[in-house]
Amino acid sequence: MVGAQLRDTAQELAAVLWREHTVYRERSGGMVIRGEHVRRWISLAPAGGRDEILVRAGRILDGGTTAPARSEAVVPLSAGTGVLAATCRRLLADAAGDAARPAPDRETAGRSQGPRKTRKPRNSRKSARRNGRGRHTGFGSWVILVCVAGVIALFAYSSAMHG
Repeated sequence: MVGAQLRDTAQELAAVLWREHTVYRERSGGMVIRGEHVRRWISLAPAGGRDEILVRAGRILDGGTTAPARSEAVVPLSAGTGVLAATCRRLLADAAGDAARPAPDRETAGRSQGPRKTRKPRNSRKSARRNGRGRHTGFGSWVILVCVAGVIALFAYSSAMHG
């Protein structure tokens, strides 16, 4: 009964949300509504309660794959299509907010992707030394080099004495 009711609810909801949509059953028994033209998806699945459904929303990535859900909510199935549609619109808005920040592609990876929180500029030379990435070899590195040189010298001396 829940499967048929979930399918009917998904069909009604899809018609309210988008003119162009695809509705299909997922492996777990839930229903998925895909809006290819808006690059978003909605998933409806039975929740823990008898009259509750778990609504999840996410983005459709390039190539048609789906990104993981960005937000979710539990809604009573008896609430009606209007309440369910309002919840879906809120979840879709959350997913759209995440899409406003584009993921870096290979060419722009490592570059700034827009405005970030600004920090006070620090003296780069001081901060590099403070972080141990300075231009000069640090004290710890010198200790390690001396120890390695000592072990090599001890091995060479031992080999020379014992033949």
